Amino acid sequence: MTLKPRLNYRDSGVHLDSAARLIERIRPWALQTTRPEVLGGIGGFGALIEIPVDRYRKPVLVAGTDGVGTKLLLALAHDRLDGIGVDLVAMCANDVLVHGAEPLFFLDYYATGQLDVEQGARIIRSIAEGCREAGCALVGGETAELPGLYRPHDFDLAGFCVGLVERDRVLDGTAVRAGDRVIGLASSGLHSNGFSLVRSLLDDPGTTTPAIDLLLEPTRIYVRSIRTLLETCPIHALAHITGGGLIDNPPRVIPESLGLKLDPARWQQPAVFDWIQNSIEIDPIEFYRTFNAGIGFIVITAPEEVAPALRSLAASGERAFEIGEVIEDPGHAVTIG
Repeated sequence: MTLKPRLNYRDSGVHLDSAARLIERIRPWALQTTRPEVLGGIGGFGALIEIPVDRYRKPVLVAGTDGVGTKLLLALAHDRLDGIGVDLVAMCANDVLVHGAEPLFFLDYYATGQLDVEQGARIIRSIAEGCREAGCALVGGETAELPGLYRPHDFDLAGFCVGLVERDRVLDGTAVRAGDRVIGLASSGLHSNGFSLVRSLLDDPGTTTPAIDLLLEPTRIYVRSIRTLLETCPIHALAHITGGGLIDNPPRVIPESLGLKLDPARWQQPAVFDWIQNSIEIDPIEFYRTFNAGIGFIVITAPEEVAPALRSLAASGERAFEIGEVIEDPGHAVTIG
């Protein structure tokens, strides 16, 4: 008679007790992000959210999902995990914000080869920090231990954000006209895009390397400043400058008959981008398509609204610049220079 092997889930590489300990670590941080609309707490099968009908007559839900990309590999290699969660929230909440929405709640997906409670706690505490900054509630998520799919300490992150906007205040780009002005909000650095190229640069022994903290500066969250702006100035469109940079993102929020003309002399490019341009030969269009080049978010508004918009953004702590204008362009392109 053949004896059956005696196995349990732990022998297969899944540590249920570790997952339970992590949930207990997460709970107080999630509670710090809660909002009045949240019914219940962490740990249920689903999060219950009440639509605030006292503040919205015809509420529209706006949903977004994103990740942090290969910035994770650099953060893991240098043990700089405490800002990665802010990156994750920023990538999702800033996208939802583009439509004029107020981020309402957030969920995360954290997958790893072997669950390290301390690693997970650092990451999810950072997610909670990002949620507080964005004003949205961390209402749940999934921690997946996937031995065989990931190496023991490798991991991936994804985030999911849902916001609300009044139906007649949805920003969809249809209000944009030729002659409108473009305001750029300064980025905090690379944000979460272009890291595959950056890591290739770092692997080159002949490359002078900037401080790792400069490369891993968390993505800026623009929610509070833009929400304040929307209350005081008529805005025609917004765009989050992520993958695709200043070349591919703005056309997503303007009519197909229009384009943008941007002048890079009108804003200050952070030193990290100078390092990239000085380290490799890169075509200017490729550069502006890969990186944000110092502009993390753009606002499109009428010429007479530029001055009050800049005042509002400055009062909210943003460095903002008038960087260009909307032009007639059947090619629907962004011209830089």
